[in-house]
Amino acid sequence: MSKILIVDDSRTSRKILREYLTEAGHEIVAEAENGQDGVEKYSEFKPDIVTLDITMPVLDGLAALKEIKKIDPNAKVVMVTAVGKQNMVVEAIKSGASEFVTKPFDKDNILKIISKLG
Repeated sequence: MSKILIVDDSRTSRKILREYLTEAGHEIVAEAENGQDGVEKYSEFKPDIVTLDITMPVLDGLAALKEIKKIDPNAKVVMVTAVGKQNMVVEAIKSGASEFVTKPFDKDNILKIISKLG
């Protein structure tokens, strides 16, 4: 099972992801509510996988993704986006994101993607 860092400014989104992933046996090593905090926690906890919201305060998901990739070019990052932000997803993939999921969350899809990366 994977060690996962959840980065999302929405407490509800973090809670849903934490529930889905821990039920499936994964360990949530940390949570962050903005991109800057997420980058710092990535350095500190060295998770196997990061779920990273695109739209956040302080440092958005795309900027945080680029910072995480500087720390670890092999980082496995799953971008989280609201429906209708496909242009941002394309940018995220070009910047090194491994996968993406959309809100509202589809539990089976999330678990399939995390299993594939883990």
